[in-house]
Amino acid sequence: MKTLLLMRHAKSSWDDDSVSDHDRPLNTRGERSAPQMAALLVREALVPELILSSTALRARATALAVAEACQWKPELRLRHDLYLAEPDAIVAEIARSPDAVEHLLVVGHNPGLEDLLSDLSLVRQDLPTAAVACFRCKLTRWSEVDRRHVELVRVYRPKDE
Repeated sequence: MKTLLLMRHAKSSWDDDSVSDHDRPLNTRGERSAPQMAALLVREALVPELILSSTALRARATALAVAEACQWKPELRLRHDLYLAEPDAIVAEIARSPDAVEHLLVVGHNPGLEDLLSDLSLVRQDLPTAAVACFRCKLTRWSEVDRRHVELVRVYRPKDE
């Protein structure tokens, strides 16, 4: 049984109009919620072995907060294809993950992550910034990820934790 975690990046800053969308940093709330949710993953024994993250600064910062909370145990791979990715592109990145990985975390963006959450769970749910959707996966290869092989366990939201 594998675990798939989908995490939306923490809240980003819109303070500087000259900064490109890709290079927007976390704001103060994001700087608090990213480590908070990372600590939750540790408490819930949901430490990933591999983190796939969008290359956007806000996603990288969120992924780094998770890696730090996990004492740098997970490998972190930055993937440009996850930047503002649609569900099919996210699934394609998941499918390329090593099958030896039992706990996989994907850090990315809405609407793609929220749409994938809905596609896999068959229930429309909000995925606010820094939220994590946790799926149990009845599969041996990540290339088998689809709604027939996954079960939504819970969506962890910062305001609830």
